[in-house]
Amino acid sequence: MASIGDISVSAAINLLSALAFLVAFAILRLQPFNDRVYFPKWYLKGIRGSPSGSSSYVKKFVNLDFRTYITFLNWMPAALHMPEPELIEHAGLDSAVYIRIYILGMKIFTPITLLAFMVLVPVNWTGKTLEAPAAKDLTFSDVDKISISNIPFGSKRFWVHIAMSYVFSFWTCYSLYKEYQNVSGMRLRFLASERRRPDQFTVLVSNVPPDPDESVSEHIEHFFCVNHPDHYLMHQVVYNANKLASIVASKKKLQNWYLYYQNKYEKDPSKRPTTRTGFLGLLGTKVDAIDHYTSLIDTLSKQEEEERKNVTKDPKAVVPAAFVSFKSRWGAAVCAQTQQTSNPTIWLTDWAPEPRDVYWENLAIPYFDLNLRRLLMAVSVFFLTFFFMIPIALVQSLANIEAIEKVLPFLEPIIEKPAVKSVIQGFLPGLALKLFLIMLPKILMTMSKIEGFTSLSSLERRSASKYYFFILVNVFLGSVVTGTAFQQLGQFIDKPSTEFTKTVGSTIPMKATFFITYIMVDGWAGIAAEILRLAPLITFHLKNTFLVKTEQDRENAMDPGSLEFATSEPRIQLYFMLGHVYSPVTPFLLPFIVVFFAFSYMVFRHQQYESGATFWPDVHRRVIIGLVISQLLLMGLLSTRGANMSTLVLIAQPVLTIWFHRYCKGRFEPAFVQFPLEDAMVKDTLERAVEPNLNLRQYLQDAYIHPVFKGDEMEKPSLIDEEEDNPLIQTKRSSRIGSKPESDNEGGSSW
Repeated sequence: MASIGDISVSAAINLLSALAFLVAFAILRLQPFNDRVYFPKWYLKGIRGSPSGSSSYVKKFVNLDFRTYITFLNWMPAALHMPEPELIEHAGLDSAVYIRIYILGMKIFTPITLLAFMVLVPVNWTGKTLEAPAAKDLTFSDVDKISISNIPFGSKRFWVHIAMSYVFSFWTCYSLYKEYQNVSGMRLRFLASERRRPDQFTVLVSNVPPDPDESVSEHIEHFFCVNHPDHYLMHQVVYNANKLASIVASKKKLQNWYLYYQNKYEKDPSKRPTTRTGFLGLLGTKVDAIDHYTSLIDTLSKQEEEERKNVTKDPKAVVPAAFVSFKSRWGAAVCAQTQQTSNPTIWLTDWAPEPRDVYWENLAIPYFDLNLRRLLMAVSVFFLTFFFMIPIALVQSLANIEAIEKVLPFLEPIIEKPAVKSVIQGFLPGLALKLFLIMLPKILMTMSKIEGFTSLSSLERRSASKYYFFILVNVFLGSVVTGTAFQQLGQFIDKPSTEFTKTVGSTIPMKATFFITYIMVDGWAGIAAEILRLAPLITFHLKNTFLVKTEQDRENAMDPGSLEFATSEPRIQLYFMLGHVYSPVTPFLLPFIVVFFAFSYMVFRHQQYESGATFWPDVHRRVIIGLVISQLLLMGLLSTRGANMSTLVLIAQPVLTIWFHRYCKGRFEPAFVQFPLEDAMVKDTLERAVEPNLNLRQYLQDAYIHPVFKGDEMEKPSLIDEEEDNPLIQTKRSSRIGSKPESDNEGGSSW
């Protein structure tokens, strides 16, 4: 069990690591050859020019102005002092709202930490249970002396913990309410001032029913001319172009290789570059590289041309979905937020993603397949989560002194040295768990793609939900509850919920030191490492060395970066939950949580990214889940400590917290999922007054064409003349007098 000395060693290691990362970043960002890595958005916006135009060859790569190194940490106050409106203008609403998660963490846990150390720490320290003669055979550390473990069995001191638990819960809910109110206001102001975008006028229509007399495009046009005659403008059908997109992507990779060898040949015309036709160019027959890739590109170009014709001419390539655009935001809002027919499984409408946010591969998935895929993925996530406990338990069992000495007895003389022992107990367990979670995000993102979500942002949010569930079960519960994966699964299924709560609750104080080391490894050094942008740094210089030929190539090589919401937000939620769980149990953990939020806020004020703010309801819900879990575990813990009547007193906490969440959900969440018709009408009216001659049809015409068709001749969106007040709706449908009404037919529309 790690002592305060071991934790101090770990804190020193992680703080020095974090400082080293920050200094490395501060120096690397000053070098001219890294300018496009650390300021990509400024280049893409055209407000920053390349510093490599210096006459000196060395100055193109290295900053020789030593005065800049004296003030190399000036980026910290500059990032912290950037006003919020300027941050929104520079990086988008999502960046500003994402950073507010860290502000929320500081608002919640800074007062809780001060209050816990003023009230709970003295109460725990004077409990003297661990110093009693009856406890002489127990193994404990100084951390345990200031935890709830030091309170005597059945002591009335537990009422202090119960009272403070209510205080902590009230303060958390108050902070959540104020922040939800603030963020919802930010979102509404942002929407009111936002520039015109195609997705404001467009709805994604899916599960279009088949019609024997009309094509999908004609059927869609007919339906919306009848049901939205005054507002329908145009539509773009969706093609199943996944195979074509795969060919185009393969061709692009080959073109990069061709460009690489062409550049190589231009630098040294005396020697033609060669490659091999086998695996990764390492095996097979040696051939002329330029001719080889030219031949491969020509072959793929023919396949691409043939597939384009197949997609545009084959009616089966048109999927039962379309992007339908309207003459006004008001018309789009009415369509997106209402049920179109009496059959709720057809003519499904939702707001279209922003064109760059569309995940085109999933638009062609049928409705039934979507539901089947999501069921299968839910089952897969469940089994992945619980079976992942086996390797995590194995790794963590080896990351302690006793296990290492048992497996590798010859290392015992080295391990027993105080310095080595401190490093192992204070650093290794958290590092082992951190390394084991590296491969998980890609697995969960793949599962989300299989589920069939149609936008990149929804994929991120869905993956975040899976990752949060995984962290909750494996990182938190899996680290607290000892035993194999099957034993833990048995505790979930076989035992009553009260017994499982008692088991976990009674184990929580013993795991405080493990989570402290994990916070320092992941939340201190890990966060500092992210500011280096190591992967984009290496990728950019590799591309710049081997593939970049033109200025456009150099822009394509730049990576504006993102915060990877699918993994970063659930990780933050783990710290929220740890803070809530340990605030009444082991307050010594709370300062490490506060340092994490403060440090992350400083780092991510610099690491800004673009996304949306629709994720805040998920943030609020997960904080509430963590709070309720902490309340239930405290009930389980106190029930094992002889605190009579504690369960009856504490049972009101989760009930009130869930009621609070439902209230906030009804009060604020509509602002994140719907567009008020009043606001839509205001924006439409202002736009007509400012731009009376706006050609909206031309603005929207190519917005939702699949990227592989951009610039090609293909079926264009169907247009309805705006000047016709009530056009006659033409149809190819044959007379059906005496036939079964369409509304009774699953395959027909109901208009």
